[in-house]
Amino acid sequence: MLNPRKVAHWLAGLACAVSFAGAVQADTLQGAIKGDQRTPANVARDKYRHPAETLAFFQVKPEMTVVEIWPGGGWYTEILAPMLKDKGTLYAAHFPKATEVGYFKNSLAKFEEKMAADKDTYGAVKLTEFVPGGGSDIAPAGSADAVVTFRNVHNWMGGNNEQAAFKAFYAALKPGGVLGVVEHRAKPGTSLEDMKKSGYVTQDYVIELAKNAGFVLEESSEINANPKDSADHPKGVWTLPPSLRLGDEDKDKYLAIGESDRMTLRFRKPKS
Repeated sequence: MLNPRKVAHWLAGLACAVSFAGAVQADTLQGAIKGDQRTPANVARDKYRHPAETLAFFQVKPEMTVVEIWPGGGWYTEILAPMLKDKGTLYAAHFPKATEVGYFKNSLAKFEEKMAADKDTYGAVKLTEFVPGGGSDIAPAGSADAVVTFRNVHNWMGGNNEQAAFKAFYAALKPGGVLGVVEHRAKPGTSLEDMKKSGYVTQDYVIELAKNAGFVLEESSEINANPKDSADHPKGVWTLPPSLRLGDEDKDKYLAIGESDRMTLRFRKPKS
């Protein structure tokens, strides 16, 4: 027969261990967010992008293998790389080297320069390629604990590659792994054509893409919501900061709105 006192003591010890592990995880994340490796322009956007809350919601931990999809200039890489470098692994699945797209070439070159300039922070980052529907491996199949993507779904829609993208994420994840998605949010009922033009995507459509790939929606969050954003602007989402595609035209108006209204979704790859 179990001794109630011993059971209570064991449970108390387990609770303390879990609490300690959570505190260490939070400290590691906060240390990365507050680190000197972050550029001032990126730090200034924390009020819109909420990195601490977002990565905590995605359940990213320092010992995980994480794949960051199309990291661009490395906004989130500045946080994920130092967070994961000691105990985890970060795959940065960037644009392909064999491309004729000028934007892709320039973005990848700048990212590689950034990685090379700070080996202490980025030396362990594994640079891979992501070509939706192109067959490239973002990480070894079934190796990742988490795949995260920030404001990218609309980019794949132009080439009708969005479903292929989600299938690639599913293939890279371990059973039980997490897919974290942040995306500009369109009003319900927005047509596919308008999504492609505006850069805003309906939350229902993103959920549909994930479910079609085999994922289960675990939870949604309003961490990155912006009720000031009508999602209806002359130059789509690029009307707002940081792009400000209209230049000085109504600039104060769009600065007052801030960055886009965004969905934040956590999906799970089933364990079986």
